[in-house]
Amino acid sequence: MSFMDDDRPKKPTVHEVGSDLSLLSTDELSARVGLLQGEIQRLQAEIDRKNSGRKAAESFFRS
Repeated sequence: MSFMDDDRPKKPTVHEVGSDLSLLSTDELSARVGLLQGEIQRLQAEIDRKNSGRKAAESFFRS
């Protein structure tokens, strides 16, 4: 391994549901937990945004 290898960009951490976790370190597992928690927040925000739009449309058409 040369010193140039450290300058290469690292691939972003990804997680595949159901993948084998036995080969991952506790640091890698913690990183995946953080990744998934961020994704859960992003999904919940989109659900909230869509529910808000639906409620606004229902309110508009009830009038």
